[in-house]
Formats: sequence, structure tokens, C-alpha cells
Amino acid sequence: MVNYYLDTSAMLKRYVDEPGSAWLRDQISLALSLVASQLIIVEVISAFNRRIREGSLSPADYQRIRDIFFEDCRTVYQIVPVTTAVIDTACHLLESHPLRGYDAMHLATAVVVHRSLQRRGLPALIFLCADDRLNAAALAEGLMVENPNHYP
Repeated sequence: MVNYYLDTSAMLKRYVDEPGSAWLRDQISLALSLVASQLIIVEVISAFNRRIREGSLSPADYQRIRDIFFEDCRTVYQIVPVTTAVIDTACHLLESHPLRGYDAMHLATAVVVHRSLQRRGLPALIFLCADDRLNAAALAEGLMVENPNHYP
């Protein structure tokens, strides 16, 4: 059993069919825990609404998957709040890696959780992300990484 951190690019694959969705769904069905930043809620809703505007998601499908996502946030995911430790870690990451602000926040959240798991002797955190630049930074920070896009 493993612990997974899902960034927005990975989280979307659970709710919308795209390359890597089937693999991701299989992997997370076996997970010990699924961890995400509190920021994921706003980012996922933004991505869903972008798909409505682009015509790849109907309003009815949006309402259905939005409701499932909100329920999963309450019952399935371990949502990690934005804390001073996460912000401090994100600032450090921005000085070391070419990341966007929210990407640094996701990676910082994963790093903080990973360190906590290590201190307690619990299974490592695997960073699930479909962004190669963010994955490179995660690897450099000592996280195990899986890119769902590598498993179409």
C-alpha cells in the first residue's frame, strides 16, 4: 500500500477521461491514502469550468462530477491546509526550481507531508503529476514520482 499526493493535473484524470486516466484510477484504488493541497479545490473547479467554456464538458456533466469531487474532498482525500510551513517551503522551492507559484505550493505540500511520513516511519509519499517540470523538481527534492501520461 502506498500514499499518493495528487496535484491538479493528476486529480483531473480521476474525473475526466484523458491520457493516463485509466492507469491513475487503477493506482489510486489501491492507495493507503490520497493527499492533496487545499488549493486543489479551487484549481479543479477552475479546470472543470474551463472545459465547459471550451465545449469539452457539458454543464450537466460538470454538476455531476463537481458534486462527486466535493464529496471525495470530504470523505476520500486528506486535504492539507495551507500553513506557514508550506508557504516557507514553497518560497524555498521557488529559489531552487523554475516553478509557478501554485506548482510550488503543491510540491511544498507534498514535501511537508513526505517528511512527516518519514519521521513517523510510514510508507513514502508518491507524487502523482502530469507536469514534467514539476516532476523534475519533485525528484530533485527526494520524492518518488509517477506521471500518469506515461501510461496511456
